[in-house]
Amino acid sequence: MVFEEKQQNVILRVRLSPNSSVCKVNGIFVNDKGEEFLKINVISVPEKGKANEELIKFLAKVLGIAKSNIKIIAGDTDRCKKICISDGTAEVVDKVRQLAEDKK
Repeated sequence: MVFEEKQQNVILRVRLSPNSSVCKVNGIFVNDKGEEFLKINVISVPEKGKANEELIKFLAKVLGIAKSNIKIIAGDTDRCKKICISDGTAEVVDKVRQLAEDKK
């Protein structure tokens, strides 16, 4: 599972691929520990946080929530990141689940 629910938050694991031709969800990545990550491509380059900013904008748009509800809590300079979504409503959880299920 690429996400977990903690209290009112959703913790989403993402593997970011910058320098892509389009922003999109591009499947599931499994690391050597067996952890699943949602692969997301963004157009921006990985300089000065530009790719991270675009990732947050993309997730906000896809999930229909404010950017302020999305925060990178681990992996700021790494490809594999943990994202905290503070709007853990049932609707948002369903959208995250749908993103993961559509790409398996």
